[in-house]
Amino acid sequence: MNPKLLEVIACPSCLARLQYDAENQQFICRYEHLAYPIENGIPILLAEKAEKITD
Repeated sequence: MNPKLLEVIACPSCLARLQYDAENQQFICRYEHLAYPIENGIPILLAEKAEKITD
């Protein structure tokens, strides 16, 4: 993943910085407990595509 993208990408819901999960190809919002998928190298930052996660 492009390091510059990782510096600026934010959760569309709360605007918090997202964490990159390379193993599962997704971005994680720790505040909203959501996982946004990455499909073909493109982050899909849509609420309907996000999955609720539990810690």
